[in-house]
Amino acid sequence: MAEAGPSRALGTSVHCPYHPEGQLIEDHSAGDMICPECGLVVGDRVIDVGSEWRTFSNDKSSTDRSRVGGTEDSFLESGNLTTYIGTITSKPGSETTGTSFKNWQKGGGMSAADRSLTTASGDIKNMVAKLNLTRSIEDRCKTLFKQVYNEKRLKGRANDAIAAACLFIACRQEDVPRSFKEICSVSKHPKKEIGRCFKIIQQVIKTTVTPVSTTDFMSRYCTNLQLPMPVQKAASHIAEKAVSLDLAPGRVYLSVAAAAIYMASQASAQKKTQKEVGDVVGVADSTIRQSYRLLYPARDKLFPEGFAFTTPLDQLPKH
Repeated sequence: MAEAGPSRALGTSVHCPYHPEGQLIEDHSAGDMICPECGLVVGDRVIDVGSEWRTFSNDKSSTDRSRVGGTEDSFLESGNLTTYIGTITSKPGSETTGTSFKNWQKGGGMSAADRSLTTASGDIKNMVAKLNLTRSIEDRCKTLFKQVYNEKRLKGRANDAIAAACLFIACRQEDVPRSFKEICSVSKHPKKEIGRCFKIIQQVIKTTVTPVSTTDFMSRYCTNLQLPMPVQKAASHIAEKAVSLDLAPGRVYLSVAAAAIYMASQASAQKKTQKEVGDVVGVADSTIRQSYRLLYPARDKLFPEGFAFTTPLDQLPKH
């Protein structure tokens, strides 16, 4: 097989000088780029960014160690492809010095940027797992975090607070909204700190997040309460009408949503207590009771047409 004379620099366009239009074939085992027309090796030592594989078929150990080396991680500054070469700290009195492997494992061999991004990646992964979210939301959250990190506008803020704010935005962008209270429940920081980060992030990435409404969470809450679709639709309608009629001024959307679910369930055969609703929505019983009292006088205006009442309006609980 013929070989090209001078080796081409990495990063430049590689093609066969005799067949420039030919589609080159990559020989992964040798790391060569080969012209299929004449067999000319036009590029060598191609870096494989995939995982490294090695077999341990004769190993007596019960653990599977076949896979070694991770894939390229675009989240990290180095792409997770950096090789760290150092010496092991010697015994006392020896002239050999260097960074010990134990210290390297703790992050001594990583750049400061990669250490921060690795920690943030772990925080994001943990929060996504606790909220039972999808991989697409995790990836979007990481993209947002790295964009904000590179802008260096949130210096001094805790990375996990920034990650929590990014996760809130990612959920909204993926049409899988989560409330601030839910985000705070899986974060180590209070709502106020995450809210500050959220406002700055909106300015950095120059995007607007649609305000959270009372109906954004109805489907998930009603499903968790095992309420049928007619009750779910009634709860959404009640919440929307309560907001449009301004029946609960100053009340947060979660308390209005919880009161709407409670009212709809009490009018149906699948009745739920305030405690059952509160445990799912994350609102105290007393908060639901106060919001429900504000909605109760206008109950005849809140239900959708055609709703099948099991309990008539005049027999609904007053609090």
